[in-house]
Amino acid sequence: MGSAGARPTLFLRNATGLVKAWSTFDAFVYSFWSVNLITLGLYGMSFAYTVPNGQLLAAILIFGLLTTFLVGTYAMLVSVMPRTGGDYAWQSRVLGGGLGFVLSITGWWFTLFLWAPIYANILVVQFFSPLAYTLGWTNVATFFTSQNGIFVSCLIVLAFVSVVVTLGMEVYARIQKICFWIGLVGLAVTCALLLFASQSDFQNAFNREATSLFGAPANAYQATIDAASKTFSGQDFGYFAFGPIFLLLPWLAFYLLWPNWGATLYGEVRGAKDIRKPFWSMFWGLWVTVALVALVMILIVKTMGWNFYQSANAAYWNNLFAVQGAVAPPVPIWPYPVMFAGWLVDNHLFQALLILVMGLWFFGWAGTLFLSSTRVIFAAAFDRVLPAWAANISAKRRVPYGSLILMIVPSVVISAVYAYRPTFTSVFLDATAVLALTFFATVVAAIILPWRRKDLYDASPIARYKIAGVPLITVVGVITGLFLLFMLYQWSFNGDNLYGTSFQKTPNSVYYFLATYIVAVVIYVSARIYRSRQGIDLRRIHHEIPVE
Repeated sequence: MGSAGARPTLFLRNATGLVKAWSTFDAFVYSFWSVNLITLGLYGMSFAYTVPNGQLLAAILIFGLLTTFLVGTYAMLVSVMPRTGGDYAWQSRVLGGGLGFVLSITGWWFTLFLWAPIYANILVVQFFSPLAYTLGWTNVATFFTSQNGIFVSCLIVLAFVSVVVTLGMEVYARIQKICFWIGLVGLAVTCALLLFASQSDFQNAFNREATSLFGAPANAYQATIDAASKTFSGQDFGYFAFGPIFLLLPWLAFYLLWPNWGATLYGEVRGAKDIRKPFWSMFWGLWVTVALVALVMILIVKTMGWNFYQSANAAYWNNLFAVQGAVAPPVPIWPYPVMFAGWLVDNHLFQALLILVMGLWFFGWAGTLFLSSTRVIFAAAFDRVLPAWAANISAKRRVPYGSLILMIVPSVVISAVYAYRPTFTSVFLDATAVLALTFFATVVAAIILPWRRKDLYDASPIARYKIAGVPLITVVGVITGLFLLFMLYQWSFNGDNLYGTSFQKTPNSVYYFLATYIVAVVIYVSARIYRSRQGIDLRRIHHEIPVE
């Protein structure tokens, strides 16, 4: 900071103090978890029944192809500026400090509060509820559907995530790899069960366990389809119509849009300046997931029956959301394919063990809730926009605990709102859209980078990549931007409110996010005035690149 009375240095410190603790494989595993097939994938795809004529597998392949352009855009930005903070660092250095701060902080800080209850709900429907019912602990299962139980589940998630993040990057890398390998074993067992069983085997197993665990009447398999038929017309996996495929893309964004989730961490990844390393870590994180999704879907079609599976989803969600005409399904919990596959073995101990092992897909992934966002907050504090204590790091584990506090405390408040004010639920549906808007701002920065920051671009390894004389990052960025704009339009203006996020139908959501942008503007303007009185020019800071 300099001696007393001296002019303050440009950045908070001479270097961030963070270390390059991750390998390229660690970054790949983090990207793989970020587009998690089990937690986010199965959960997000359970809403695909709302587009009954949409061919889901084709939509996933198209989404994977389009998201590859997003991966390419981010990989090139990483190679130009491999700095902690990712979106914030690139937006503030290309678009300007004020615009970059408002757009990135709103997405990575204010919107990530909303993801804590989403993570908690996934933990309940994929772990607590199926495990409790399997073990006969009905009271435990029903507790987590109460308001107090919902809040407790949020607190459990926040406590777990806080612990694993404070352990440091190296320890978290080991945790996610352990969960990765054991989780893949669990997935292999699940797939084997579906592969070697027939559809009649599954129907018999489903009917048996539905009666045993839930007291459902005989032939619960057909009763599930009948319950859904009150509000759902059914679905044939083999039906193909080109138009509806694109209406599925905004649903798939819930889990497949995040292979670049670790971009904010690449200041702590070794060799990130080599474009091949960030690209392949994100690319394989995405496409290994796409391949596994295709495999699981085909096995569900073969053994469970696609119409039954989509009917189970429709019956559950339509009854939960009190859609007119909806009736309760015979199995009153979220249709978790892992639990259903476990029913093929008539042994509750085995079924519980399978749910426990597959729970590692959640616990290996949960750290993504705060790990990436703390680096954005840290970077803003290091640039002196946020208070200096938000950039404090522990000496031993190099954890930005100040930034972590700024994530934990508001998340507790938002979780309480989620649990005790159900009318506010529509706001949480927009959590994906606002992050997509943040990505769009980064893509715009990538498109204009070769001209806006010619000094950075010309000195980077990507300067030699061009198509017909146009910088490759610009070409790839334009394609990515059109992809994101299409989904942003659908989320905001879809006339049927297909995604529950239409501006006209969800005023609470509009008010919340408008308020967050206003708060972000106020924070930046206040920091600009405060720092200028200290003799610190934020505009100059946002033109320079910090040392890692």
